[in-house]
Amino acid sequence: MGLNMKERKAVIKETCGRYRKSRKKEKGQILDEFIKLTRYNRKYAGWILRNWGRKVWIRSNGELIEIIAGIPENKRKRNKKPKKYDSEVIITLKKIWYMFDCLCGKRLAPILRSMLPILEKFHEIEISETVKEKLLTISPATIDRALRKEKKKLVIKGRSYTKPGTLLKHNIPIRTFNDWDEDKPGYVEIDLVGHEGSNSSGDFCFTLTVTDICSSWTEVRGLKNKAEKWTFLALMDVKKNLPFDILGIDSDNGSEFINAHLYRYCKKHNITFTRSRPYRKNDNCFVEQKNNSVVRRTVGYLRYDTDEELAKLNELYENLNLSVNFFYPSMKLIEKMRKGSKVKKKYDVPRTPCQRLLESEYIPEITKAKLKDQFESLNPAELKRNITRLQNQLIQIASNKGKISFQGGYSILPDFTA
Repeated sequence: MGLNMKERKAVIKETCGRYRKSRKKEKGQILDEFIKLTRYNRKYAGWILRNWGRKVWIRSNGELIEIIAGIPENKRKRNKKPKKYDSEVIITLKKIWYMFDCLCGKRLAPILRSMLPILEKFHEIEISETVKEKLLTISPATIDRALRKEKKKLVIKGRSYTKPGTLLKHNIPIRTFNDWDEDKPGYVEIDLVGHEGSNSSGDFCFTLTVTDICSSWTEVRGLKNKAEKWTFLALMDVKKNLPFDILGIDSDNGSEFINAHLYRYCKKHNITFTRSRPYRKNDNCFVEQKNNSVVRRTVGYLRYDTDEELAKLNELYENLNLSVNFFYPSMKLIEKMRKGSKVKKKYDVPRTPCQRLLESEYIPEITKAKLKDQFESLNPAELKRNITRLQNQLIQIASNKGKISFQGGYSILPDFTA
């Protein structure tokens, strides 16, 4: 592979002085080496070494033009196009992006058309028709480029606290992520997230995450600890608030799930109860994803172990559940193709869990009407403000206890939706 233009110019600059000072025989040797290095024609190579940096006359379109050899004085300047998305558009986009918990461009762009009228209805944004038109036509890639610097500011892993429950392990069948019926709501994955703050001693709070495979509807609840009693009560509370019946439950192999209490309940109510393979987190990929994108992104990695913090967690989760299920769209993988070493994935159109349930033929019309009424009554910016306020209160409580164990600590979050 030869030299690029920048490297060739560097070689010419270093060689031309030596070439000009040399005698005829030495010039031939220098020229031979120079041609081997740059692969120039011999006649052109001699000319460029003789004239580099000097004023020369050349003929262009029948006219003589004076130039300096090697210096691109007459290089055509690229005309800079005026920016389509000016600062006013970017400021509004940034505000909406924070309202919807920093969604990626592919998930944010499709909902702008439906969310802008809602935000204007609740007087959360005031924008001109020009800005509105630009926001409705902005592409996902442009959103990501415009917000690249903001994303860099918001970058935090934890550890697993799953202890195997062996009592009924062999009575509960194994199910992998490929075995799910993704066309009917009701088949859910469940998991716990620990809030130990890098200190696993004593009791601390956990979060129960329940995710529906078909619609991506997600509910989270705070628990006092991971005892099967609190886990079961939280699961029953989630069941009452779901807009569909639970048909199947899939968990990991932790003793908080693999126990006689939950096993008997599922058997009595004809609920399919399955578990993942040990040490195969991808079998629970749907709920594992929500552990990060919903729970960790919202409450971080601090230690919560008091009744006050548990109450704040559940108050925060009341707002978070509404935001995630009614306003945050998700994309589902519909096709995966492998070509040699490359894997090409195809996703469906981003839709919120609420939209997916409204499109489902398995959801009764009465339930759909309730979902529509609830959606119309919600203000996404107000929900985001409540979440930010409760996040700051949790950070403040943890700070006062001196239990922040991460370098740099946590700072109070600004309310970007105000």
